[in-house]
Amino acid sequence: MALFSFSGQRPHNLGVNANLLAPCPSTPNCVSSQSSDPKHAIEPLSYRSSPEQAFQNLKTAIQSLERTKIITESENYLYAEFTSSLMGFVDDVEFYLNKEKNVIEVRSASRLGESDLGVNRKRVETLRTILQNLEA
Repeated sequence: MALFSFSGQRPHNLGVNANLLAPCPSTPNCVSSQSSDPKHAIEPLSYRSSPEQAFQNLKTAIQSLERTKIITESENYLYAEFTSSLMGFVDDVEFYLNKEKNVIEVRSASRLGESDLGVNRKRVETLRTILQNLEA
């Protein structure tokens, strides 16, 4: 349990709209595979399995990490909250299974604060590694 709680309010702009996740705010505490801005851009998650298996592997990868909670899940969208251990900061992380591009689009953003010290980017890269290992 976090010593403090800086959870903030759940954003109202989450979800997929016209095959797009919400854009990152101007602050540097967000990464998105759909961003063209270099400070926010990150590669989408790729997979070699079927889209359905890839999404199941993603769910397994998320659940393998500590302090995670899947909030919303459908056949092509998953939204999870990740909570930091010390201060209880909550990050909102969304995944969109883009079958047309054969990738999983991702957006990871801190609810509060300006800088995340690279936590959101690091989390996506950790999930990428776990997914690659599950597909090996």
